[in-house]
This record gives sequence, structure tokens and C-alpha cells, in this order.
Amino acid sequence: MAKKKNDDSSPGIKPGMMSTIRKYALQNAVLHNGKADAGAVLGKVLGADPELKKELAKVRGLIADAVDEVNCSSPENQRKMLEEIAPELLERKEKSTELKELEDVDGKKGVVMRFAPSPSGPMHIGHAMTGGLTSLYVKKYGGKFILRIEDTNSENIYEPAYKQLVEDAAWIFGNVSEVWIQSDRVQIYYDYLMKMIKLGAVYVCTCSQQEFKKHSDARKDCPCRALSPEENMKRWEKMLDREHGYREGEAVARFKSSMQDENPAMRDFPLARINDAKHPRQGLKYRVWPLMNFSVTVDDIEAGMTHIIRGKDHADNAKRQAMMFRVLGKKFPKTYFVGRYKFIGLELSCSKTKARIAKGEFSGWDDIRLPFLIALKRRGYQAGAFMKYTQLNGLSSVDKTIEAEDFFKTINKFNKEIIDPAARRQFFIPEPVKIRIDGAPKIETSLLMHPDHPEYGERRFSADCEFYITKEDYDSLEDGKTYRLMECLNFRKEKGKLSFVSRGVGDYKKEGAGIMHWLPAGEGLAEVSVLMPDNTERRGFGEKAMLSMKVGDIVQLERFGFARIDSKEGNRISFWFAHK
Repeated sequence: MAKKKNDDSSPGIKPGMMSTIRKYALQNAVLHNGKADAGAVLGKVLGADPELKKELAKVRGLIADAVDEVNCSSPENQRKMLEEIAPELLERKEKSTELKELEDVDGKKGVVMRFAPSPSGPMHIGHAMTGGLTSLYVKKYGGKFILRIEDTNSENIYEPAYKQLVEDAAWIFGNVSEVWIQSDRVQIYYDYLMKMIKLGAVYVCTCSQQEFKKHSDARKDCPCRALSPEENMKRWEKMLDREHGYREGEAVARFKSSMQDENPAMRDFPLARINDAKHPRQGLKYRVWPLMNFSVTVDDIEAGMTHIIRGKDHADNAKRQAMMFRVLGKKFPKTYFVGRYKFIGLELSCSKTKARIAKGEFSGWDDIRLPFLIALKRRGYQAGAFMKYTQLNGLSSVDKTIEAEDFFKTINKFNKEIIDPAARRQFFIPEPVKIRIDGAPKIETSLLMHPDHPEYGERRFSADCEFYITKEDYDSLEDGKTYRLMECLNFRKEKGKLSFVSRGVGDYKKEGAGIMHWLPAGEGLAEVSVLMPDNTERRGFGEKAMLSMKVGDIVQLERFGFARIDSKEGNRISFWFAHK
């Protein structure tokens, strides 16, 4: 029975959903030689209609069906169908790799910009994308790039992150000018708050949350709003007094915006609160802590911030901060909003990852399975690969949903472009099997360290009749067929035995069934282990030339992939796998 074809009139399918899926499946097929990729189509569909994220499982199934159907058509029919339903998608625009120009840039001074993570854990790939854009603009225009660690909320601080964030930023961005830690700047926030009290722009409110909400809902001023600056200064001093002052929750400093604002969140929003908890960095030195909008405003003024790139979910916060800039007579920085990255199949939550590390599920933040920068760097990924990805996506307010596989497919391509020219080639024989080739002469042979760079030198081998090949290659040998050990010799399998045929590659080309990597048995080979991305390990032998390499070197293990030397001890070498 033929499979029922889904369409926009099918039960349970949102109107227009199948039309959207089909047009993007066809477009992807046309762009990729007749074969659409379901992951790429999913990203396009969710970008066109973010509401479909609520039905992700159903959408994935429908896309899989549509892709199967589209891929059964010839490229000519695919193009014809796309021309009929969405001709505008036939024109493939070349995506510019140039960053969009920022407005009002001082040609001499450049820009002052910032990236502001919280110390809840080290950086992950999401930080690389969001902070990377700011880093790239500072590189483009010159100026100052401030890494600002926002740690005024003592409840969400992981102490090692203070050091980790600085190290991660130095690696991934490479152009941080200054590091600011907000909890070290509390007195500066106090000075600004007192200044704003004296200006009549801030008052200390002692209403309960419920009472203030009633005033806000009624769009009426809180009684505390009418207090004089002098009375508010007294209340402020009482907030600071740990012995005789207000207790937690009894008072909060509020900004006088407007209690009649159409947006309830904008009505006299809070700037500072009492928190008597011990701060991991400052201890009990302070009890009144600035809230995010206030500390950010003060820091941006103090830094002379000229341009800000932030998530579009901070649009209301930007409005709050602009109000305070106006009260203080300062020009608000030019602000750009970017969409969120949603990575499907990757866990980026620091709190969840921290809990799993504590349970022993991961060995640490640098566990090879994690998408945190410290782990990716250890595998051999280069900062430039992530920066290229960020630059290609550019300054866009569109939310992006990205499958982990698709993301790393692109990152791996960019990373290979960086590491391939310098990566020396080496034979690695996982799960080695020792073979004997009867009649094989003693052979001296050499191979280039890199096929495109003879100046890197050669690897030399001495072999006679015994070799190591991989178990996979050994199991593939068939009677009556000729095989070749790469750049060494040809041999044949007859009645279970292996016999020498010749050395020349010409003989192999006539009837060869496969070329194999190998190592000579009996030499002082390296004992190699390669940790794979799923935390499994591959073991075998490597060339003795590996023994002269250093920890941190990235090697291309031929027919296996790129890997970074993680540790060495005697003739034992441990690699971490990067990618193919």
C-alpha cells in the first residue's frame, strides 16, 4: 500500500507547515546535487516559523518524509517543482563574509565594547558565538574589548570560573584589553546610587512586593516615591547598616521611571537590594548588591562604552539602562540585538553539567564529550574555526536552531583548513594484527611528513617480512587477490598464506584490491591510545617518529583523522581525537 502523503489539510498539521517544509526540502536538494539534508531543512523551517519548536518531534518526522520524497526525484524535477512553488528560492545569494558596518564609529579611537558572562562555569560554544562577534568588531575597528565578569548574584557563582573565564577568553578571542569583576566595583555602584538619590531619580522603597504590585497594577505612585532626597539618603544608610538597618526584603532602591508606563516591567524598576549571604569573592564586606540593570549602566558609563551587541531578549533591559543614561546626562551606546542560538543535541547548561560532574558522569569541564571550550581546545580545535563561523553568521536578530551534527560538520571543515597545513602525517594501526609476507625482501622506504610540504622532512622505515596492519584490513583479505602496503610492496593471499608479489605500484594497479597502512614489526614503535568523542578508546601502534613529537602537537593519523597529543610517557602516547 502506498504511503499516505501529508499535506496542509491533513489532521493535526498546522496550515502552511507542509508547504514550508516542501519548499525548503526542494531548495536544499537543488543546492546539493539532488540530495536534501533533513538537519539543514529543519534549521530553515524553524527559522521561518519558530512556533514549530513546540512540535519538534512531529516536525522532524514530517521533514524526514518530505526529504525522502524529494530525494527520489531527479535534480531536473526538483528544480522544476521548486520553480513552481517558490521560485524566489532558486536564486542563491552569495553570503558576504564581511561584517556589517557599525554606526558612529570613531575612525581614530575605534570602539569600546564588552562581553559579560557570569561566573557560573567556564565558556561553551554559545559564548564563542555571542562574545566572538564583539571580539571581531574590536579587531575590525580597533579600540578596547572589556571582559566583564558579572558576579553580583552570589547564588550563582562557581569560584573556579573567575580564572576559567579569563583563560577561555584569552584563547577564543585573543584581544581582551581589560578584565572587570563587578563585585570588586561595589563602592563605585554605591557612589552612583547616592548621586542618583540626590538627583531625585532614585528612592528607597519599603513596600512589600505585594503592596508595590498593587500600586503598579493600578498605575499609581508608591507612597515612598514622594520622599525627599534627604529622607531617601537616610533610608539608604539604613539599607547598608547590617546591625540596626533593614532586613532582607524590607527595602529596595528603585529608579523613578514612570508608574504609568504601558509596560508593567518598566514601572519604577529596582536597582539594588539587600542580600546578607556570604559572597564567594567578597565575603560579608557588602550587604547591598546592585541588580543587573544598574551595575551594567554604571560599568558602561565608566568604560566609555561606544557600542553594545546583546541578545534581543535584553531589549527591555536596554530601555531601562537608556533611562538611567539620560538621567545622568550620558549618551547611550549604539546597541545591536542578536538572535539566540539553540543547539539541538548539546547540553550547554553550566548548572546541569556541574551537577553531572559532581555525580561522576563526566570527569570534569574538559571531558571530551562536552561542548565547553576547554574540552574542545584539548581535542585540537582552533579558536579561528569558531570565529569564522561567527563571522559568517554575522550581526543578525534571527534566532538560529542548529543540530549538533550540522554545527560540527561546519566547524570541522573550518578547523581542518587551519590545522591541515601544519599537521604531520603519521601511520596509526588500531587493533593491530601481525602478519608475515613470505618472500618479502628487506625494504628501506620513506614517506613525506606532509604531501604538500616536502620541507617538513620524511619518515623512514626499515622492513623485512613482518608487518602490523589493522584488524579491519586483515579481516578484509580474500584469497586470490592482490593488496598493497602503502609505498612499500604488493602481496597476495593464497590458501590463507600471504606471499610477496612485487614492489612496483604499477603491478598493483593492474589487479589490486586495496591499499593498506602498515608498520614494520620489531621496531621501537609508539604505543598509542586515542580517546574518541564518545569517551571510548582506540589502542594500537604508531610510528616511532611520534616519539619525538611534543604534547600539544596536532597530527593527521592517516585514514583515521586529526588528533592532538595529550600526554606522553616513555614510548606511550595518548591522543585526543579531533575530527576526520
